[in-house]
Amino acid sequence: MNRTIQPAVPARLRFSCLSLAVAACLGVSALAAAQDTHRPECFAAAPDSTVIQRDAKEGPYKIAFVNGFAGNDWRIAAIQASKAWAARPENAEKIEEFKVVSVGNDSAAQIAAIDNFIAAGFDAITFIAVNPTAFEPVIRRAERAGVVLVPFDNVLDTDKVVQINESQLELGRLKAQAVMDALGGSAEKILMVDGLPGNSTDRDRRAGMMSVLDQVEGLEIVQVTGNWDTGTSQKVVADALATHGQFDGVVSQHGGAGTINALLAADHPIVPMGLDAENGVRMLIDEHDIPGISAAQAPAMSAIALEAAVELLAGNALPQTVFLPIPQVANADIEEGVHYFPDLPKSFNTGTGFPDCFAPFTPEELLGQSPDNN
Repeated sequence: MNRTIQPAVPARLRFSCLSLAVAACLGVSALAAAQDTHRPECFAAAPDSTVIQRDAKEGPYKIAFVNGFAGNDWRIAAIQASKAWAARPENAEKIEEFKVVSVGNDSAAQIAAIDNFIAAGFDAITFIAVNPTAFEPVIRRAERAGVVLVPFDNVLDTDKVVQINESQLELGRLKAQAVMDALGGSAEKILMVDGLPGNSTDRDRRAGMMSVLDQVEGLEIVQVTGNWDTGTSQKVVADALATHGQFDGVVSQHGGAGTINALLAADHPIVPMGLDAENGVRMLIDEHDIPGISAAQAPAMSAIALEAAVELLAGNALPQTVFLPIPQVANADIEEGVHYFPDLPKSFNTGTGFPDCFAPFTPEELLGQSPDNN
């Protein structure tokens, strides 16, 4: 039997991917199909997704992005991508006002910020949910006020609003599978570097990883909490190495540069790793010939959430759950100038957009935007 060390992995998977939810709110209809929804090449329906459509509302619109935790490079990139989207001329003409606020890892503060924007007459609000279960009352308040809510990344256990995501279950699964494939399907001890506790994204990625690792006979799984942050990941991985010794492989949600640097500092052998796609991570992968995979939750999905909000305000039908493609590359195939860029900051996220939705952002567009509230 496998042994998992700290913490226990939740058995449940994300609500909207488990079953067809009952159509419980106005505008939710039958299962989504390509012919039922607007721009399906961009807004691809997740399995068992329903359809949401609202009455059209004349623009230009007042839109807000209410971020929660802002303490890592991914969140900074998401804020920059949202501002870059709003700055493009074709989008700016649709927007009367665009506001970005970050409120920390407190669901009450995030809900209060959303309520403030509802009260201020905003037409749509996108947000990265601090947790997946606390937002039902504010969803009802937004519905009564005619305000469109579009969660993304850390989404909600609800079927009442359009949500933008990648399949977090699949993202976790493919990282673990790449590591186990590189190990020939057997291992004694694996290190798992988790994300920010309490978020649906962390929950579902761990469930995806465990769907693979649970099948490996006799495997010891050591879990540490990296908060999707490079510095935190480096510290907790260093502590794990000091306590548990060597590992056969590593699966990391995000903050992979810290994970790699901790291994290098401890003179740990190079082992297969499932990692994220920050620029510095891919530099280290290429430099040290690390086997495995680099796969990303692209922060540019913040812009897809804004795009979805505008489409819903225009009266277009979208899938209730949108699954964007997962940017990924096998570590053995990583190339300088294609998958990473030495002249850009190591913290730069290489997933700069989704071509099926709109032209990906240039580094200049993204890096020219501030991560601050406005």
